[in-house]
Amino acid sequence: MAGEGTELTAETTEPPETNKSTGTAETPETPETAGAAENPGEELRYRSATLAACEEQPVTTKAMAKRLPQLVRKALALAWRVDRRAVVTLLVCQALSGFMEAFGLLATTSTITALIAGGNMGDNLLDALPSICVLAGAAGLRAVLGIAVNNISGRLSPRISREAELQMLTAAVNAELSAYDHPGFNDKREAADRGAEVAQDLLTESQDVMACVASLVAAAGVVTVLHPVLLPLLMLAAVPQGIASVKGARVHYQTSRAMAAERRTLSLLRWFVVDKDTADQLRSCTMAEFLLNRYRAIGNRVDSATDKAVHQGARYAIVGAMAGGLAAGLVWVALALLLASGRMSVASAGTAVFALSTVGSSLRGVVGYGTRLFRTGLYLDDWAEFIEEAGGHRLNRGDLAPPPPRTVRAEALTYRYPGADRPALEKVTLEVRRGEVLALVGENGSGKTTLSKLLTGLYLPTDGTVTWDGKDVTDFDPHALWTQTAIVPQDFAHWPMSARDNITLGQLHEGDEAVLRAAARSGAAEVVDGLRSGLDTLLAREWFGGVELSGGQWQRIAIARAFHRPAGLLVMDEPTSALDARAEHRIFTGLRDIARDRAVVLVTHRLANVAVADHIVVLDHGRVIQQGTFGELVDSPGLFQELWILQNDRGVPAPRSEKTPGTP
Repeated sequence: MAGEGTELTAETTEPPETNKSTGTAETPETPETAGAAENPGEELRYRSATLAACEEQPVTTKAMAKRLPQLVRKALALAWRVDRRAVVTLLVCQALSGFMEAFGLLATTSTITALIAGGNMGDNLLDALPSICVLAGAAGLRAVLGIAVNNISGRLSPRISREAELQMLTAAVNAELSAYDHPGFNDKREAADRGAEVAQDLLTESQDVMACVASLVAAAGVVTVLHPVLLPLLMLAAVPQGIASVKGARVHYQTSRAMAAERRTLSLLRWFVVDKDTADQLRSCTMAEFLLNRYRAIGNRVDSATDKAVHQGARYAIVGAMAGGLAAGLVWVALALLLASGRMSVASAGTAVFALSTVGSSLRGVVGYGTRLFRTGLYLDDWAEFIEEAGGHRLNRGDLAPPPPRTVRAEALTYRYPGADRPALEKVTLEVRRGEVLALVGENGSGKTTLSKLLTGLYLPTDGTVTWDGKDVTDFDPHALWTQTAIVPQDFAHWPMSARDNITLGQLHEGDEAVLRAAARSGAAEVVDGLRSGLDTLLAREWFGGVELSGGQWQRIAIARAFHRPAGLLVMDEPTSALDARAEHRIFTGLRDIARDRAVVLVTHRLANVAVADHIVVLDHGRVIQQGTFGELVDSPGLFQELWILQNDRGVPAPRSEKTPGTP
């Protein structure tokens, strides 16, 4: 998790070293970083280009005001993709609701005029009855429209969130694999998760803003008809609180973004504390209290920053409320003067009171809902930013569909990871043909796995070419290319699916007969035979009550996946690291048979296993330093011979002599 494109660094004055396999900065391994308690100045902390950009370009009040119409349009655009008819209905309901608001306010004047007229109160009530009915009808219709709006919003909101998630997932899966090696890409992906999650709030908050705006327009029109001077005074009363709310929202959002790095660290620590894979080491190494103390310390920093933001927002709110209260007093003074001077009738004054109340609440609603909408929009910006970022890494290759390759060749191949100070591979030339087994050998970090990803088109070269039957891999449609590849990676997925689906990966070829044939070749047949429901057994005990496999059993399933695919290029990267001697022997004795109709690339540290290979390439720091057959390399001085000698330098110790207890 720590190496997913985000810079995981310690706070030091020295520049961090660079991981050649990921291109991300890492903390140098020192006693100080191993025990941060000895040096409180160095702490586990993420560094993100996204967060730095946010700090360099703080959000302004003007920017927040300009964004609201854009966000409403974005909400409606997302909703339009989901259900156009519902969007039209929503807008019509909002317009009708605003019309009913104005109609009701205008009827208020007639009602008050009839009620305060001289004469018998009963006659006055009869005179006021029509306008009262209009008021009641308008209120009832507005209530019905409000229910309809809430119903439409409730149906659309989760669909909008899912649409946003689908767009994000589509952007991610259509990005080059190398995108994950770019620092910041995973930061943006995680921020986009939050944006997609809150996308469902976008429509609700937008319709709240639209409702307040409709009510405001209706009431403001009535107030203007009653007397033009009232509206600007009322606007003046609402502005201070609006500015205060906007400033408070800005503080909360910027604090949330600044603490995103800390929250990611907390998430990382939670993972290690509760994950099954580390549970035994957490206990045997007595690390629980150490990690919990780290968690508390980082949590305290988050709490401190949150408290500061809350207090700052409260101060803005107090100042805004005081200024708004003074301005509201001016409104009521103006209303009293207009009434006293005869420029406004009592009935009009009564209507003005209702209208002013409506305008005030609508303005506060616009500010309040608008602030929430803006904050949601900022998170949605993260979503849009990731989609744009992923689009910059979009799979943009040719459209040819390759047949199973007869020859896969790398020519002067160079590859540099993003941000790395030197190439992971440099000027590598080799080829593997159908029916052959090519073995890649070298020490850790020599570039073997990187080379295998380039041969399969998962990475594209920085320089040089990878060709299949003479055609550059960039000329092929990537998905069509990958249908001709089968890979057994070092870290293979444990899919929470049935044993059958874990082998076929949803791509059935010749039914269960092909599945069982692949399982037999990989040794997974023994695993399947021992399962309670055979191929139908669910392999996800901790999630759905399924069956849990051992590491070696999972590796057999992973090999069966590759054997099941009718692909022309098979890459096996440390395919037997978790297998016992019998299972490993089965794989390598059957590898020649597998290679009859495939080109096979084998990556392994166990040199005894490469004896099966037709050709062996020895890599050192990204360069080819030796190549030949097993016999040639064992007999030739060089790195291969040196590693072979070291792997076989295992003398059998003599039995310990029996000694009397207590004697030296």
